[in-house]
Amino acid sequence: MKENFKSGFVNIIGNPNVGKSTLMNALVGERLSIITAKAQTTRHRIMGIVGGDDFQIVYSDTPGILRPNYKLQESMMGFVTGALKDADVILYVTDTVEKGDEASEEIIEKVRLSAIPTIVVINKIDLSNQARLEELVALWQERLPAARVVPVSALEGFNVGGVFDTIMSLLPLGAPYYEEGTLTDRPMRFFASEIIREKIFLNYDKEIPYSVEIAIEEYKEEPTIDRISAIIYVARDSQKGIIIGHRGEMLKKVGTAARLELEKFLGKKVFLQLHVKVDEGWRNSQRSLRRYGYLE
Repeated sequence: MKENFKSGFVNIIGNPNVGKSTLMNALVGERLSIITAKAQTTRHRIMGIVGGDDFQIVYSDTPGILRPNYKLQESMMGFVTGALKDADVILYVTDTVEKGDEASEEIIEKVRLSAIPTIVVINKIDLSNQARLEELVALWQERLPAARVVPVSALEGFNVGGVFDTIMSLLPLGAPYYEEGTLTDRPMRFFASEIIREKIFLNYDKEIPYSVEIAIEEYKEEPTIDRISAIIYVARDSQKGIIIGHRGEMLKKVGTAARLELEKFLGKKVFLQLHVKVDEGWRNSQRSLRRYGYLE
């Protein structure tokens, strides 16, 4: 190991819709996490790895903080509390417009009582003014006195470098955790399922996107094309027809959008097949949640 090499786990937590995934993608320089206008789009912990001559940072994006209503959300909150335990640096992301709730207050208190170096990132400063921003900085310095406060606009790319510099100042000395050039700990199958799920979030309303889970049935890598077969599981039989649409038009639309995104992500041609099946009440089923990777 090189002398003065720094490495560590930088875990990103915060309420839904404050821009955690946008910030992580900006820090990693790759689009690893789902970004949509809908809340609670991230369901797993997704790691993105950034390295240089003298450092390696393992970023971890987590689901938004919430009060669980069913077993899937309990598992999602398990990823959040787990991120508080294994972090070398915590990025607590807030923004200029959010209002806290009991669930986030509990997490903030855990952060305050922990000895883990913390950065409060105030995102979406492009939606605010200087007086309001100064007010928020003072508020967070009072709530988490040991934390560094960094204002950013992740979407605009403003001061993301400031977040990186602050992380580097707090990162401990240590050997790299992953081989040089590793981008993520997740396999391609995972990102294929996330891209399909993202297109469902963008094309369907109300409860449908939250009732859907994607399972990659087959993933064959060939030199010039990847062949992917995926199943879209819904929680109720009535949702199956909505996903498919009239004469299969909605499913075709989602499939085309996902295929184009996958080709961009992989840099090669993709053949994508989508099927829709019902897994009744999967969000409250231990067996199904284990199968989809939410439980050990």
